[in-house]
Amino acid sequence: MSTLSKLTLTAAVKPRHIPDVQQRRNKLIHRIWEQTELARAQIEGRIFTTTRYRSVKDPQTGLRKQLEVPKRLRPWWFVAEDGTVCINIRYGTKPLEIIKGKTGIVVKSPDDVVRTLELIKQAVAAGELDDQMAAASGALKSGFAR
Repeated sequence: MSTLSKLTLTAAVKPRHIPDVQQRRNKLIHRIWEQTELARAQIEGRIFTTTRYRSVKDPQTGLRKQLEVPKRLRPWWFVAEDGTVCINIRYGTKPLEIIKGKTGIVVKSPDDVVRTLELIKQAVAAGELDDQMAAASGALKSGFAR
């Protein structure tokens, strides 16, 4: 029993599921990480790709197998007519409305994209965009209803 007495024990139980709010935060934080890495890669002049698994049927055997394929990433930013860079934070395929009627963030140069995405990631982790994500999620779900 002397060996076990050296350990710190607790009665904590692992939660069975993650709350919807936390799932939305995790999803958006992961997408922001992808965009940050894509921006860093473009600044450094290299290519950034992530992979995903796709299930395909083998024509010879008829069995399904998992293939790892590159994921297509589209940048969330674009250069406006006046030379400024605009960033649209996207939830799914729709731009996230950061404040009422405003979906874009203006930065001065492409180098500022990474810093701005990091700030948005901190805001998402702190729960500052929970209401906007809930509204976007609700709009996304309503598209699937019959």
